[in-house]
Amino acid sequence: MIALVWLIPAFPLAAFLIAGLFGRRWLGHWTGVIASAAVGLSALLSIGVFLEVLGGKEQTVVQLYRWIGVGDFSVNVAALVDPLSAVMLLVVTVVSFLIFVYSNGYMAHDEGFYRFFAWLSLFVFAMLILVMADNYLLMFVGWEGVGLCSYLLIGFWFERPEPYLAAKKAFVMNRIGDWGYTIGIITIFLVFNSMNFLDVFHRLEQSAIAQNTLAIICIALFFGATGKSAQLPLYSWLPDAMEGPTPVSALIHAATMVTSGVYLVARSMPLFVVAGPSLEVVGIVGAVTAIFAATIALVQFDIKRVMAYSTVSQLGYMFLALGVGAPVAAIFHLATHAFFKALLFLGSGSVIHGLDGEQDMRKMGGLRRKMPVTFWTMLVAGGALAALPPLAGFWSKDEIVAAAFVNGHVVLYAIGIITAVLTAFYVTRALWMTFYGEPRDHHLFDHAHESPAIMTLPLILLGVGTVVLGIAIGFPPEQGFIHRFLGPVVEAAGVVEHAPELATILLLAAVSVVAGVVGIAIGLLMYVRHRPDPAAVARAAGPVYRLLVNKYYIDELYDHRVVEAARAIAGASWAFDIHIIDGLANRLGWALAMGGQGLRRLQTGVVGNYALTIMAGLLLMLVAYGGYAAGIFGR
Repeated sequence: MIALVWLIPAFPLAAFLIAGLFGRRWLGHWTGVIASAAVGLSALLSIGVFLEVLGGKEQTVVQLYRWIGVGDFSVNVAALVDPLSAVMLLVVTVVSFLIFVYSNGYMAHDEGFYRFFAWLSLFVFAMLILVMADNYLLMFVGWEGVGLCSYLLIGFWFERPEPYLAAKKAFVMNRIGDWGYTIGIITIFLVFNSMNFLDVFHRLEQSAIAQNTLAIICIALFFGATGKSAQLPLYSWLPDAMEGPTPVSALIHAATMVTSGVYLVARSMPLFVVAGPSLEVVGIVGAVTAIFAATIALVQFDIKRVMAYSTVSQLGYMFLALGVGAPVAAIFHLATHAFFKALLFLGSGSVIHGLDGEQDMRKMGGLRRKMPVTFWTMLVAGGALAALPPLAGFWSKDEIVAAAFVNGHVVLYAIGIITAVLTAFYVTRALWMTFYGEPRDHHLFDHAHESPAIMTLPLILLGVGTVVLGIAIGFPPEQGFIHRFLGPVVEAAGVVEHAPELATILLLAAVSVVAGVVGIAIGLLMYVRHRPDPAAVARAAGPVYRLLVNKYYIDELYDHRVVEAARAIAGASWAFDIHIIDGLANRLGWALAMGGQGLRRLQTGVVGNYALTIMAGLLLMLVAYGGYAAGIFGR
């Protein structure tokens, strides 16, 4: 099965070509069926590859062809199949397949139906290239591919200005992060004379590389990861990306693309482990991002933006895990988060679909009676996000905060626990405002309806995954299937994971559960019993509430300071180019033209004038020579 691994991205690529060439004129809504079937085949092959790796083939390189060959340096189009890439292939293809099926219902009446599935298929192809690549350069091809597709899908409804501006913002901020990735892979080539993962890691073991050099490489790679995975300071594109269709939010901005930065750091762990304080930087940025985004989610009223800031926060947890030396916990949370966050986004899309496009939770309420399947599945996903046992989110999030505590990062552990309280609060608030209480807009409520089966079936399957996935691969804690499966990758990276004693595990798990229960209790007290009343809290908080509602004014800072500074620099560069560079060249040309016009007047075409000029020249020469000779002989 591993020998057929290149068929996994080939099926979505074929779906993209079919949709792009034949979708509009001949296929129509069959485009969605074909694209869904293609990704479904990729998922089946990914399951086969996963089982084969599980059977003992821990590391295999499948080469397709040689891409670059110059002297001793070469880059191949080759796939690295190991436990880490096998897990990622499984997550990407299975979750993508369910979202593709859902999209057939959600986008059924959209005029750009074929175009949507073309871009979505191309995105899955690029993401699979990113995951499968056996070298940094080929990964960069997939990295840029998902960035391009993100731009196309966020701006899918380009007739309106908001999606267009959000797509442009995502594209620009990702390009800023990609600059860091580029610096990283250039430095890797200069230091190791290779971009192949296995070669780089082997040469790292064989030669003594200066720690400062490795730190530069790792910080550059991590800066690239902050762009793709929406971490501080490059996070603000992701909430704005909610202007795209909801399946795009579920696929690109919850389950796949935004996890590529986490995957990059996890894949590069051998470099980060020996690069001095680089891992600490990763952990600190992740923790700060987690609590930063969670505080903003507390006061959002757009149901999709609540989930967007939640995604930024949960990605912060993953980087926190990597930073404290727990890569297995990071990948574990990546997998569980893909299921329950995709479910929350698709559930939000089901609500929006049932309310004819309304996203403001202040106009909702009481929808559990009208949309029972959406309600129960989102309730399960909300419980997983709040880290309630035995749901999937509990097991993975608990391992992250436990690893921070056991490895001595007490401050990061405290931030993780506080963020867990905030997370439980805002997800309780969102679910209550949407599904409980009395309808706040009776017109919307009267016309609300459950989504069709093609949309609710993926919700149910994701809900089942949310319930069983954590126990299936993460139990018992620190020794579950996911730990045994990823063990060889972790050992090869040189990561030493400290397994705490059972009493410590139970105590830390109890603290995590209490944090979730406290957040839920506060949410119920405020929104059910109004003790205290949310409006009164907002008035009492005053400046703090305004700060959160305005998202710490980060967008204003970027728009009115960073963007204006960039425009000023661009304007100054333009003026320098126009007035100095072009000005000198233009003025030199003007001077030569004027001189040429003066000399042209001497070319009269009259032979007598030319003869007169020659005689005058000869006379001047004779006079000059005579004066020179007289001066010599007169001495």
